[in-house]
Amino acid sequence: MKTEKFDVTGMTCSSCVAHVEKSVGKLPGVKGVNVNLLTNSMSVSFDETNLSTLTIENAVADAGYAAHVHETAVHPEITSPKVDYVRLEQDEMRMRWWVSLAFLSPLLYISMGHMLGLPYPHSFHSPGNALLYAFTQFLLTLPIAFVNKKYFQVGFKTLFRAAPTMDSLIAIGSSAAIVYGIYAIYQIGYALGHAELSTAGEYSRDLYFESGATILTLITLGKYLEAKSKSRTSDAITRLMDLAPKTATVIRDNNEMEIPVEQVLVGDTVIVRPGQRVPVDGIVESGNSSVDESALTGESLPVFKETGDTVLSASINKSGYFTLRATKVGNDTTLAHIIQLVEEASSSKAPISKLADKISAVFVPVVIVIAVLATVVWLLLGYPFDFALSIGIAVLVISCPCALGLATPVAIMVGTGKGAEYGILIKSAESLEMAHKIDTVVLDKTGTLTEGKPRVTAIFTVDSVPEKHLLEIAASLEKPSEHPLSEAILLEAEKRSLIIQPVENFQAIPGQGIEAVMDGKSYLAGNLRLMKERGVRLHEFAGLSDKLADEGQTPLFIANEQEVLGIIAVADVLKPTSREAIEQFEALGLEVVMLTGDHAKTAAAIQLQLGISSFVAEVLPQDKDKEIAKLQAAGKTVAMVGDGINDAPAMMRSDLGIAIGAGTDIAIESADVVLMRSDLLDAVTTLRLSKAVIVNIKQNLFWAFFYNIIGIPLAAGVFYSMLGWKLNPMFAAAAMSFSSVTVVLNALRLLRFKPTVLRSSNDNQRLITKQQTINTDTIMLEKTLQIKGMSCPHCSARVEKVLNAIDGVEAKVDLESNSAQLKLVHEVSDEAIKDAVDAIGYQVVEIV
Repeated sequence: MKTEKFDVTGMTCSSCVAHVEKSVGKLPGVKGVNVNLLTNSMSVSFDETNLSTLTIENAVADAGYAAHVHETAVHPEITSPKVDYVRLEQDEMRMRWWVSLAFLSPLLYISMGHMLGLPYPHSFHSPGNALLYAFTQFLLTLPIAFVNKKYFQVGFKTLFRAAPTMDSLIAIGSSAAIVYGIYAIYQIGYALGHAELSTAGEYSRDLYFESGATILTLITLGKYLEAKSKSRTSDAITRLMDLAPKTATVIRDNNEMEIPVEQVLVGDTVIVRPGQRVPVDGIVESGNSSVDESALTGESLPVFKETGDTVLSASINKSGYFTLRATKVGNDTTLAHIIQLVEEASSSKAPISKLADKISAVFVPVVIVIAVLATVVWLLLGYPFDFALSIGIAVLVISCPCALGLATPVAIMVGTGKGAEYGILIKSAESLEMAHKIDTVVLDKTGTLTEGKPRVTAIFTVDSVPEKHLLEIAASLEKPSEHPLSEAILLEAEKRSLIIQPVENFQAIPGQGIEAVMDGKSYLAGNLRLMKERGVRLHEFAGLSDKLADEGQTPLFIANEQEVLGIIAVADVLKPTSREAIEQFEALGLEVVMLTGDHAKTAAAIQLQLGISSFVAEVLPQDKDKEIAKLQAAGKTVAMVGDGINDAPAMMRSDLGIAIGAGTDIAIESADVVLMRSDLLDAVTTLRLSKAVIVNIKQNLFWAFFYNIIGIPLAAGVFYSMLGWKLNPMFAAAAMSFSSVTVVLNALRLLRFKPTVLRSSNDNQRLITKQQTINTDTIMLEKTLQIKGMSCPHCSARVEKVLNAIDGVEAKVDLESNSAQLKLVHEVSDEAIKDAVDAIGYQVVEIV
């Protein structure tokens, strides 16, 4: 089974989508078809032994559209097509609009200028010249009909195949107007031949050429504006693609060379200089630097990288020089995966769209029936043919299935793109919709609520032993150990630059601790049970041990042969934003449950610190999915937030799996949503974004239904007898175009979505670094602004003044390059900087 993506052109409404899906879906060997109107794309899963891509393209062509296999660009990281069919179609629509307008303007002037009192050739308004008047309008209408011939080609083709679309409505409506105008020309010619000037004058006043031409022109204008608006919805993907460097500097055969990024191989040594973007994923081999990963993770603060650390493609080297060994290149890089996930999510369908799809399948045939019935009814009521014809045309033209077709996909694309902007990768539209239904959030403790790595949290000693000396003893004892707590002890000793002494006779005591000889003296390191078995004096440390355990910390006793010298408390510390995230979950009305393998006493201590409503303790990794199943059996809709590795079964079981701090293949495969940062607040943002998108979709669907429910009866003349309301076909065309554009513009409001949660001050001010001893000058924050609108020294002086007025900012503005160099004493958000500059009438277009 193979899945292939195609670019499809010619689609204008949800009926087109249904028609293409039906045409391809009935081919033998096709397992699934998903057509997206917004991206003009189609994804087909098929048996390649029974079916070829050419057959699929021909099936689409037979349906009245064009399909081409989606081709990737030269650079493997960038998945944009070589031929941008969407852009070509937009350019064609713009050309059609301008050509139509060029001929419509004189047509309207000739047909309606005298009504407005404009200077007007008398010969056009004379009954004796009625044929000249009519034929001139016909000639001006022909170019408009010709340049918009696609409406007729596709519309009538699908109509004759009993699968009419919006193009069919436009084709029938405009054709009816033009054909009636041609009929009128014959009548005028016949009347003039028989000297019946009154008859000729009567037909010359009811030509309807301007109606047909205006319908085509306004529909084309609406489609052009719609195409321009739709292109904005994919800005997030475009920005991601633009992040990929085009070249990389590598070392081969001891020579430094610059090569296209697609030629970088796994294992190559890549040089990254200050200010450059990292071209591929890799591991730092030499050097160190602060790296800006905000484009991928949303983390605004630089991350310190040194030998052995992983760096991601498209991140920016802020200061130092380093080399890396390439581990993932081409389509395997993190950036390429992100782009692929966002594209797949934006082109997928949400369950909420099924209602619109079902209605669209019967919408156009029903509208054609209504138009015919309305025309016949008004004729039977004794009204003139031209009156009944205008009613039928108005019904055909005002009906708008494209608004129904766009209601869901535009909001999905903007929503998934906005999520990617904040480091939230939503894998499908179904996942995005499911997120707003969640009522219970289950949180894994280790790595989700906590850092996932034990740290020394406190040191207690007897009066005769300095804290530094106790830590030296503990680190020397733990150096040969493989116990998880030993890493925390050694890390703390390294941070304090302590000297680790060699030990002899090292022995691990299972379940209790270790013992060894150092400087000729025997020492113990372990739990309370070990101390009691060896009979050493505990002093007051026994009670302290219980207190630490109650707080969720692990006490490590350090003793010589006679007495306990002190206790080192070790704990997997909570992340700075965990408590705030839980408060935000509860503010959304969600129940929060913590799953942990810890003892109930430790879990209760963490519950107290975080304010979690409930927890389940002593849960083995393989049993976590059973706990999820229990909640679901109780009627809960559950989201599972975990690290995506040992929590994978539970995430698969849950209604919505969220992998936090991921980016690994396991996390991407097992989760519905991947958070690039290890910040639980991003899970809150995911749920808020989902709610915003679903509200937007419902607004779009409401408008689309409301518009058609009101518009069609109005066009059919339902209100004419009572209120005298009759809709001119030209106004119907304008209303139809306005409907589609309105839906797209409403979806674009999602671009203003921002997380409402506030980072804690501690979190905002901390710089992620693995070395406390690094020189602060190395990690001083610097930013470069590109500013639009400055034209003189007074402008640059105003900008410099307002930037320097921001707390913690030192700014120097350069008018020649339209840029500003900022040095930040502490972290200042990009939004605060932008708002300050925008407030005085200038625009920040880029912050690096």
